[in-house]
Amino acid sequence: METMAKDTFLNRKTTLNLGGKLVDLRPPAVMGILNLTTDSFYSKSRTATVEQALERAEIILKEGGQFIDIGAYSSRPGAADVPAQEEKEKVVAAVEAIAAAFPEALLSIDTFRAEVAKAAIEAGAHLINDISAGSMDEAMFETVAELGVPYIIMHMRGTPKTMQQNTSYQHLMPEMLDYFSDKVSRLKKLGVKDIILDPGFGFAKTLDQNYLVMQRLQELDIFELPVLAGLSRKSMIYKFLGEGPEGALNGTTVLNTMALLKGANILRVHDVKAAAECIALVHKTLEQ
Repeated sequence: METMAKDTFLNRKTTLNLGGKLVDLRPPAVMGILNLTTDSFYSKSRTATVEQALERAEIILKEGGQFIDIGAYSSRPGAADVPAQEEKEKVVAAVEAIAAAFPEALLSIDTFRAEVAKAAIEAGAHLINDISAGSMDEAMFETVAELGVPYIIMHMRGTPKTMQQNTSYQHLMPEMLDYFSDKVSRLKKLGVKDIILDPGFGFAKTLDQNYLVMQRLQELDIFELPVLAGLSRKSMIYKFLGEGPEGALNGTTVLNTMALLKGANILRVHDVKAAAECIALVHKTLEQ
């Protein structure tokens, strides 16, 4: 396992250009979740005001988070729709406040809307995290190319409201590889240089399919691009263990460890300190 993980890092692109700052994802980085919505599936991640967002940002940074992922649209199944203007206003206000208070913070914007992404980057954010990989807004790819920022693309079918009715695959991993191949090719043709792949744990996948993706995560190595693992307190953990989101931290750490051993470069989490410790211990073990 040690050899495989080291080989993965040797072959894979691990640097990102964030506003002229070159960031190396070796060792892997923690992305702390900051939800500007009262509709997130995990109640402790919710922030309702700019002041609460600043408090959450400070915690993320103090606990070892390198990225802060700011979102104002819940992607949980059955979540309420958020008008684009409302999403944009919330995101821009948070970005401006956090960028002013913590200029060292690397800010990611969790949105599938091009207009929200553009406004957030112009307000001081550094990269875009799109759960739909451009499929929910046809202007997103060209917007990302125009902005010249790193772009996280996730594997999903349908929308957050319909994704759990789209879990029928003939061969899940080959279909995921085809999905990413098409997206990456189109983005590179537009001149997008920094692309991060997210296999989309919990999105358009059954519980068993999520564990299949984990088992075969290293098949994404073919793209030689950074990989983000978003496993934090998800139902694939707590439903299997007979818990709720509040009881899923230990399971999250176990699966984060597995993702790191299979080459993940970014862990997107609610519990930053636990993830940072996980990375430190795995990295220490592999460097021996």
